[in-house]
Amino acid sequence: MSYTVVGMAVGAVLAWTALTYRFWGFLIMVIFLAAGALCGRAAEGKLDLRGIRDALTGRRSSS
Repeated sequence: MSYTVVGMAVGAVLAWTALTYRFWGFLIMVIFLAAGALCGRAAEGKLDLRGIRDALTGRRSSS
């Protein structure tokens, strides 16, 4: 499946959520969607959580 098709599906789900559950339901869904994406990338090994923590605490710059 191409990224375009996946993007269209995610956009359709977000639009349906915004229309059905108004702002707060939409916001909660986006937060859970982002958290799920981060967990999935960490599980695949494509996301370095220590590097993110170090950048947020000021131990290392992000550049």
